[in-house]
Amino acid sequence: MSLSNEDLIVRARHAQQNAYAPYSQFKVGAAIVTEDGQVFTGCNVENSTFGATSCAERNAVYCAICAGAQVFTKIVIVTDSEEPVMPCGICRQVLYEFNPDIEIIAVNASGKKDRVRLSEILPKGFELEKKR
Repeated sequence: MSLSNEDLIVRARHAQQNAYAPYSQFKVGAAIVTEDGQVFTGCNVENSTFGATSCAERNAVYCAICAGAQVFTKIVIVTDSEEPVMPCGICRQVLYEFNPDIEIIAVNASGKKDRVRLSEILPKGFELEKKR
């Protein structure tokens, strides 16, 4: 049974509530879907050094990797902003590592959605030959 986009938004919003964003007050939640339908969530975690901050998208990916998943089909990103927010450059590159054409659904506070494929917003991501 696959979850609807609305179900994924609910999961991402739940993760967003756990975000640690004392500096920016910009809380983000993400829900990423694996090829077999598993869902992993993440939220942003800020740090006073800012360089050690980790985005919701990367945290969702890393949780999935810890559980053994490595192929992703979709990610939903929620914020309380006026417009939907796409992944930052670092997150785009991390997502590219696992699926250069992953579907991205960004949702704002009022429910407005933007949908793109990663290949549209990162057409030539960095890639090394994998030695597996």
